[in-house]
Amino acid sequence: MRDLFRFLYRIRNTLLFLLLMGLSIAWSIAGNEHHKAEALGSASDIVGRIYGWRHAITSYTDLKRINEELARENARLKDLERHAYVPMAERWVRVNDTLYEQRFTYLTAHVVNGTFHRQRNTLTLDKGSLAGIAPDMGVIGADGIVGVVTGVGRHFSVALSVLDPDWNTSVIVKRTGHRGLLAWDTGEPRTASVVDIAKHAPVLAGDTIVTRGEDGIFPSGVPVGVVTEVTDAPGSNYHTITIRLSEDLTRNGPVQIVRDLFRSELDTLTHVTMDQ
Repeated sequence: MRDLFRFLYRIRNTLLFLLLMGLSIAWSIAGNEHHKAEALGSASDIVGRIYGWRHAITSYTDLKRINEELARENARLKDLERHAYVPMAERWVRVNDTLYEQRFTYLTAHVVNGTFHRQRNTLTLDKGSLAGIAPDMGVIGADGIVGVVTGVGRHFSVALSVLDPDWNTSVIVKRTGHRGLLAWDTGEPRTASVVDIAKHAPVLAGDTIVTRGEDGIFPSGVPVGVVTEVTDAPGSNYHTITIRLSEDLTRNGPVQIVRDLFRSELDTLTHVTMDQ
């Protein structure tokens, strides 16, 4: 112990210098918003890179499941190719032809780290601003919605998971078209609730819940979950609906980040409406 004190005494000037430098950096960041933003972005990249290294090591144990998901997706895409169809001979066919304009683009990323047992849960993705990722982009998994991007570094980004009680997205009952909001208030990673659907709406166990779209985050019709229970509390005008989420948010894996090409127009119109 005496030798330790002697050593610390000999390097006291170096320790004092490091302490003062750390304090000056902290004060500089705290007093300047630009420096603060740069520091947060750098920290996000550093943490993301660490998670990326860990994900690269552990992902080999999950290759079988990922390959199965990719095989299903490839099969679905092949079903849409021209060679999967044959001409309809000697039949009259009415064709209602419509021109389409692309609204959504997709970028593949991987979840390198995620939480599902906290009060607020997030995901770290291995794509950042250099890949074109920006806040408020939706994140979709192989089976359903995952979350929305909230923070972006150069090489990594952070998304707010569906498993967050403060985040809601607009959904509909696929069978009837009745609208509601997705809310995570169950405390369980595989279930959530749908709120604000009036009692007169015929919602049944087994109904499929999908995204409504029109919010600039998700396209319409993306799977959200399946209704497992519908109860009507006395004195309430709305159903209490519990669903089982389509996407398993307890596992890491490939995801699609959604960019809405109409988002700026939608935001502009929304701001104009609010200002009036």
